[in-house]
Amino acid sequence: MKKMKVLAGLALASVALAGFGVEKEELRIYTWSDYIAPEVIRRFEKSNNCKVVVDTFDSNEAMYAKLKAGSADYDVIMPSSYQIPIMERNGMIRALDHAKLPNVRKNFDRRFAMSVLDPSFSCSVPYAVTYTGIAYRKDKVGSAPVDSWKVFETAALKGRMGLLDDMRETIGAALMYLGYSMNSADPEQIAKAADVVIGWKKNVAKLDNERYKTAVDSGEWFVGHGYSSDVIQTVLDNENVGFSLPKEGFVIAFDEMVVAAGAKNPDLAYKFIDFCYDPDVAAANMGEVCAPMPVAGAFAKLDSTHRKLLLLDRETLKRGEVLRDFDSRPDVLGLYDRAWKRITEGK
Repeated sequence: MKKMKVLAGLALASVALAGFGVEKEELRIYTWSDYIAPEVIRRFEKSNNCKVVVDTFDSNEAMYAKLKAGSADYDVIMPSSYQIPIMERNGMIRALDHAKLPNVRKNFDRRFAMSVLDPSFSCSVPYAVTYTGIAYRKDKVGSAPVDSWKVFETAALKGRMGLLDDMRETIGAALMYLGYSMNSADPEQIAKAADVVIGWKKNVAKLDNERYKTAVDSGEWFVGHGYSSDVIQTVLDNENVGFSLPKEGFVIAFDEMVVAAGAKNPDLAYKFIDFCYDPDVAAANMGEVCAPMPVAGAFAKLDSTHRKLLLLDRETLKRGEVLRDFDSRPDVLGLYDRAWKRITEGK
């Protein structure tokens, strides 16, 4: 009798498992919008029998504030390089176990080494590089200087342009326009840059980190300050959209992959990071995201159009400057904070 009850119980358990399925491991990723190819997510889920959940942010500051408030529960996060030191100092991320990342060291493309702030990859792995420049409608801008930050002074385009709602990016653009480093720590230079942005604001529709993607595409805006990955996606679909990297200089920023200190599935997080360094996976990602990824062998797998748009020549790269962290310099960060407050309040 007891044996029959046991068998009956096992049968019921089997039915329950068949009906509801065994719960899969879940990998939670916090990243920029449209920054991982759906195909890559599907392939990772299939090869690891897991579920991937992606949440997005539109600025490093918004991401950091959410994590700081303790309202986030993620395994992999993708901040920009300059944001990582403060996350490390605040115990938000883990030191990496490189033994769990065999593809990363083997396949890192040394052409991108000059843009990496931490070449030891102590707590972060480079994911993709973005260049911040100017998206524009070729059929709408006329003779406006779209190869220069000066374009935002064009009164004829008033109300048809947008600037990024990003302190470092937007003040950085003005600093470069004035001939200074976008990482300037000089109070007078930062103050002058703030004055320039306040002047630009008179001509722009708004400060925004997302709208330029569709506004320039649709023709609602004629000019948009934005990230290369977003704009190149539009360029490929709309022949009227162009993208320039201003002659005065432009921002180079690596977005990186880190493992959250409170990750519930750290081993799965390591698997995902290493998965992204497979050349086939990186090629699929670049084809969709349109951001260069530092994975050796991946570019050869792209079509010629993508390669031409994603790989910058040496002379162009010389105009770029890598965004750097100021968290260890609260005096300098304070200068930027006060300048940004002046800009957003229009004073």
